[in-house]
Amino acid sequence: MTGCAMRRVFLAGDSSVTSRQRSFAPMAGWGQALPLFIHGADIINCARAGASSRSFVDRGRLAWILREARPGDLVLFSFGLIDMKPDEGRYTEPFKEYQGFLRSCVDGVRDRGAHPVLVTSHERRVFDAQGNLRRLLGVYPLAMKEIAAEKCVPLIDLNEWSVRWWRRAGPRGTREIFLHLDPGEHPNYPDGAADNTHLRAAGAIECARFVAAEMRERSMLEPGRFADLERARFPEDGVEWLDDRMFDELTRIRTLEVVE
Repeated sequence: MTGCAMRRVFLAGDSSVTSRQRSFAPMAGWGQALPLFIHGADIINCARAGASSRSFVDRGRLAWILREARPGDLVLFSFGLIDMKPDEGRYTEPFKEYQGFLRSCVDGVRDRGAHPVLVTSHERRVFDAQGNLRRLLGVYPLAMKEIAAEKCVPLIDLNEWSVRWWRRAGPRGTREIFLHLDPGEHPNYPDGAADNTHLRAAGAIECARFVAAEMRERSMLEPGRFADLERARFPEDGVEWLDDRMFDELTRIRTLEVVE
């Protein structure tokens, strides 16, 4: 795939990808941090907190992307964290409905002349009593890899990369990656937080760096559109949070039911 005509990057996924409003800081999705590394391209983050591959399609969010996408656009899909939740509106069997929804995403994007990319979800932060990381996403990353091979779709394996990082950091170090806060540490979380699913801005930035580096390696965009991939650190407030009014407007637009 060459990137000479690509100017827009759509992101479809769950809370690990979505852009958060300022009242959620320092919680951030990696899609929110992607503009730090990709310049001169319009990154349209359509990911929604709580979305599985099933609910993203059923609630018309894929249809919105397909209406907006033009030939040459990129559409990155990252689902799995919510697909495993055991409720009727979101759960998918990894090698049944989950793969079926991914096929629909890939085929729909290609029908528009755009280019799909699959991104496995980063792992959760759960360690056993001996300090070993548990891989709670199970076979969802493998199921996505099978679709990537079947459909000849580029795959960015954020899951495997995150597993290596979480293991190196260990139970203590990953507290700085995920949303773990002591009471009084941050005004948005006066009682503290112990969230083993959602990232702090620093973790989201590093996940975005990995995704952008993989995109550059595979020439998904022109080389000149990538920036600061070798920069050592970014301040936590380098991520741009949405204000509540902007968030509500994006929610209204991108959560519309499919118009027949």
